[in-house]
Parts: sequence; structure tokens; C-alpha cells
Amino acid sequence: MDKFYIVMPAYNEAENIEDVILQWHPVAEKINADGDYCRLMIANDGSKDNTWEKLSALQDKYPYLIALNKPNSGHGATVLYLYRNALADGADYIFQTDSDGQTLPEEFWPMWESRKESDFHIGTRGGRQDGFSRIVVTKTLRFIVWLMFGVWVKDANTPFRLMNAEALKRVMAVIPEDFFLSNVAVSAIAVKWKESISWYPITFRPRQGGVNSINMKRIFKIGWKALGDFRMINKGNDIRVCTK
Repeated sequence: MDKFYIVMPAYNEAENIEDVILQWHPVAEKINADGDYCRLMIANDGSKDNTWEKLSALQDKYPYLIALNKPNSGHGATVLYLYRNALADGADYIFQTDSDGQTLPEEFWPMWESRKESDFHIGTRGGRQDGFSRIVVTKTLRFIVWLMFGVWVKDANTPFRLMNAEALKRVMAVIPEDFFLSNVAVSAIAVKWKESISWYPITFRPRQGGVNSINMKRIFKIGWKALGDFRMINKGNDIRVCTK
């Protein structure tokens, strides 16, 4: 039996949260019905709206939902927090996506069916529907990853990834606990170490509710902070070879 966690960070997602759970909880239901163990774990990252109240109340309606509440620390740190919680619960596999309704549960199944063939299964967003600014962020991060790690990653920050727990644990060992761009670091290190990776083209819809917080000013800040954060990883750890 495989023990599997679907994890999502949530920040000010009161408009989306129940619809997203409604979309993804059936995945947990099917996996449990097939004889494996699956939980949908969502962490509220100190939302300023009533995301936590809605999320907490929905646990009675959705039996495989685990709702967590934490102070605000940002998307990347919350993703790492979820990974650590899933690993502490004995996960064999972890799948991460976001709680804004941009990804499609039906596109998860090819990853799950091939989970033993690679350690990392990562989506790539072609023909994105979430605006020019987000595309600029992706291209900026791809260049920064190449500059800092010397590897070209197709889509480093995709919030649609299924990972073998042991491989993820290995990579996380060199990432600081509250790292800003955690998924970018996971992707870059996995590629750098030549971990087994499969790439999957996925649909990426517009946000299903709420407000897109990315603008050109924030893009500059993200890029500048990414340079400093990745320099910190390179300085503090030897990531030239895999530690398997």
C-alpha cells in the first residue's frame, strides 16, 4: 500500500477553497477505494480573509481532508511546511498543487499511474491562461536557475508535481527551512543531480476567483530575491553531486 498526500498552500482563497476541495477530494476518494492511503492536506497561510474558517468547517464534509493553520510565511515556506508534515506522517508520495483552481485533477492520473517510473513528475505549462506577468515570472526564473545552477529547467515553479518521498527528502536537505522559492529550488537541484524526472504538459487556467497579486514591481522583487536565495544555497551547500 502506498501512502500518498496531496498538499496545497492557501492564502486568501475563501472564494475558491470549497470548489477546489470539491475538485480534488474525489482523487483521494478513488485512491483510497483502490486500496492505497490518500489525504488532501491544505495549509492556511495566515489568510486575512475567512479562508481558515471555511477550510476548518469543511473537514466535517470531506473525510479525507486535513486542514492546517499557520502564521503567514509565504507560498514557498508553506509548501515546505506541507512537505515536512507529509513526510513526518510517513508519506511515500507527495503531490503539490495550488488552491486557486488553475490546475485540472484529471491531468494528475498519468503521473500517478507512472509514479514508480520516475522520482519526480513535474508539469510544464504551455499556452498559459493566467496572464502575461506570470509568463514573465516563469521566464525570469528559468534564466536565474540557469545562471545560478548551470541547468536549464523547463518549468521550475510549476505547482503540479508528484514526488517520491525519499527523493524529495534528499533534495530538501540542502534547502533552507523557510526558502522563498522552494519548488524552484527542488526542480533545479533535482535536474542538477540528474534525478529521474518525467515532464508532463498541463493545462493552466486563469484563477477561478480572488485577485492575481503579481505585477511588474513584484516580478523585479521576485527575481532579485531569487538571486540572493539561490546564492545562499550555493554558498551553504555543495549541490554539485547527488548525495544518494
